[in-house]
Amino acid sequence: MTTFTPPPAFTTRPTLRGSFGMVSSTHWIASASAQAVLERGGNAFDAAVAGGFVLHIVEPHLNGPGGDMTAIVSAADPGTAPGAGAEVLMGQGPAPAGATIEHFEREGLGLVPGAGALAAAVPGAVDAWLLLLRERGTWELAEVLDFAIHYAREGHPVSGRVAATVTAVSELFRDHWTSSADLWMPGGTLPEENQTVRNPAYADVLQRLVDAGGANGAGQDDARRARIDAARRAWAHGFVAEAAVSFAARPHRHSTGTDHAGVISAPDFAAFSAGFEPAATLDFRGVRLAKTGPWGQGPVLLQALAILDGFGDERLDPSTELGAHTILEALKLALADRDAYYGDPTDPGDVPLETLLSPVYAEGRRRLIGERASHEFRPGSVPGHAPYLPPLATEAEYFASLGAGAQRASGAAGEPTVSRAGETRGDTCHIDVVDRWGNMVAATPSGGWLQSSPTVPELGFCLGTRLQMTWLDPASPSALRPGRRPRTTLTPTLLLRDGRAVAALGSPGGDQQDQWQLLYLLRTIVGGYSPQEAVDAPMFHTTSAAGSFWPRTWEPGGAVVEDRLGSEVLAGLERRGHRVTRAGDWSLGRMCAVGVGDDGSLYAAANPRGMQGYAAGR
Repeated sequence: MTTFTPPPAFTTRPTLRGSFGMVSSTHWIASASAQAVLERGGNAFDAAVAGGFVLHIVEPHLNGPGGDMTAIVSAADPGTAPGAGAEVLMGQGPAPAGATIEHFEREGLGLVPGAGALAAAVPGAVDAWLLLLRERGTWELAEVLDFAIHYAREGHPVSGRVAATVTAVSELFRDHWTSSADLWMPGGTLPEENQTVRNPAYADVLQRLVDAGGANGAGQDDARRARIDAARRAWAHGFVAEAAVSFAARPHRHSTGTDHAGVISAPDFAAFSAGFEPAATLDFRGVRLAKTGPWGQGPVLLQALAILDGFGDERLDPSTELGAHTILEALKLALADRDAYYGDPTDPGDVPLETLLSPVYAEGRRRLIGERASHEFRPGSVPGHAPYLPPLATEAEYFASLGAGAQRASGAAGEPTVSRAGETRGDTCHIDVVDRWGNMVAATPSGGWLQSSPTVPELGFCLGTRLQMTWLDPASPSALRPGRRPRTTLTPTLLLRDGRAVAALGSPGGDQQDQWQLLYLLRTIVGGYSPQEAVDAPMFHTTSAAGSFWPRTWEPGGAVVEDRLGSEVLAGLERRGHRVTRAGDWSLGRMCAVGVGDDGSLYAAANPRGMQGYAAGR
């Protein structure tokens, strides 16, 4: 019997239960749109695509068409049990051909900026969504995009977080990114919460993608696919690429406080296609977890679980001092390996993932966890591979090294996530769907935030800044290399039992995504919590790792925690040497989850923090 701390009797909402279909996402309009697709006969993939494009509209500060998307999917034949196996849907675009380390050095840069089109990878989200619809969906493109087109053209109530984000970057918009000011601050007026906002330019883009496929109507599935292919060509080879490339080539302000032009080109757009890939997997307590390969940070979760699997249950409870300490230390070790070894490999042997996930390696890492918090960067030793040691500096040290006049450009920080001080600046997005046939998808779209780079006027969106996750050091496994993918933080999760998909889950949050998911999984798999109990439970994460976003800093021994973890636990962590930052009672974690219960019923749970994420289903 587990020794876990019992969950509170109160939950912020119920775990939804049913048999027809379930959706969970970071915005209620996206959840409602996806559920509407299920109600009208669409499958989980149709629903996820519809919800994904709606997220571009309702959470523009957290994702956009110029960004990226990674998903884990499992397909089932109609009328059968939940689908077997898991695939990665890869929507992470690579570095443009002109994005070389030498070019950035000539521009006087030591890091890839956190904002501005020079940091743009090739946009991958839209092509990935369209590929999912083509290969796994059943609906016509026009039907799926109808929801997003409606909200872009007719408007939706803007969230307080979008309004706050625009307010935070208003000076940058007014003084430098005037095309962004025209879209988000028309006439110089800042948006207010619940005000109706529209994006007619993006509505026109979506309609042109639909029109590229010609007339819709009943027909064979190969005709449906051909229409989707025409939309993909219009995106990558036509008007979208032309407008984005032309606009990005104009010098503009970056997060460094200096002006640069982007290097993305029309051939870069044309060369990219999303695709399906095998998942990296690990077995833990009777469940198989499926994640991205090491071109993303997904294996961090697998490594952390492999390390923790050798401990007794009493050391896996996130709600106790011993459990929280043990988990934080395991995460530091896994994240150190991420920074030392992970990257987009030129061949499979470049990243020693088999070794990193092996029981023998995990046992050696486990022995490093003592009674005190480590303040060191401790990657493991892998024969034949030299660990990369990234430059490590605190934020204060980094800006001090630039000189007395150096400071962040207004509003031009890296990913809009939880700051090292626990301050919530926003997140990424996430959506999970399971249907009555057992099709399942966990998708994390991100990048192309409204504050990433100036808005392309003809398109109504901007390019992303994913290249900030690369190093300008050729020795790094995640060095900036033309045509190679930056090591993304987007990391959805699929769970399988006896070869069949049983849960889809994920969280926004940059470097915190796998950390928060780890707590959810320990509480549900080991502790026996219900999905909503685990979503609601107190969260924490370590900041004792090199940040993935500009300015790439760390806080040795840092631990950001929700106060609800309890004063005794927090005091115990501090006694062990953790540098604890209290982040408030309900500030960390953005979990979404859907799945199939042991009895075959469907379930869904959603994050209550921020009062924006919701689950739907029946």
